[in-house]
Amino acid sequence: MVDIIAMAIPFFVLFILVEVASLWFAPDENERGYDPADTATSLAMGLGNVVVGIGYKAAALVALAAAYEVTPLRVDPHFWPAWVALVLCDDFAYYWFHRAHHEVRLLWASHVVHHSSQYFNFSTALRQTWTPFTSIPFFVPLALAGFPPWMLVLQQSVNLLYQFFLHTERIGRLPRAVEAVLNTPSHHRVHHGMNGRYIDRNYGGMFIVWDRLFRTFEPEGERVVYGLTHQLRSHNPVVVATHEYVALWRELGRTARWRDRLQLLFRRPGWHPA
Repeated sequence: MVDIIAMAIPFFVLFILVEVASLWFAPDENERGYDPADTATSLAMGLGNVVVGIGYKAAALVALAAAYEVTPLRVDPHFWPAWVALVLCDDFAYYWFHRAHHEVRLLWASHVVHHSSQYFNFSTALRQTWTPFTSIPFFVPLALAGFPPWMLVLQQSVNLLYQFFLHTERIGRLPRAVEAVLNTPSHHRVHHGMNGRYIDRNYGGMFIVWDRLFRTFEPEGERVVYGLTHQLRSHNPVVVATHEYVALWRELGRTARWRDRLQLLFRRPGWHPA
């Protein structure tokens, strides 16, 4: 199997340089652009994710292969509608993976990394978690449905590659038909906003139809303020990767009842015992 994301790294860097150049020659006062320290942190987080990803991808392959071996179902990769079904099923699984990582505190501790930047540009797309293993359970059902592991890994890479291009302020709204079906930079700007109306909205990967269906969609309106409700001030990659785990651990230590501790782990971020 070919690791598409690893092969795409030079192109990621190229598009970052192109975006920086476009901001230099055609600046827009409504766009935040780039900050050197913030960009360096995002690139460091991306490199760390690549290193951790070696172990993660091995674990994910083992889990997917095990699920595929125990199911009697088989999807024929030579049957082209199977690929259409895979694109839709993978994005549906991604929607619930993504939504759960916003609505469950323990999972949010992993995903919060991606939302910690107060800027929104192509480098922000590379600000990825160093603890990606929490995603595995959400995609195992696709292997149980008969999709070969190599098909799943390939489509997950395509999905992530698509999402890289959503992280930009340089592109406004696209034609209405596109905005109605696909995830776009406009929709994803909303997802990265800490404005009250934008929090926990627009979870889709390639498609926005799941958000419309499950009532988590919010169109872009007021200017987006990026980052977290309690902004992270550090550019230290280790702090960025671990700060929510540290905060959660401290809260667990201050919580007396086991029932409250479990709720701290599995309820929404921001929940606290009375």
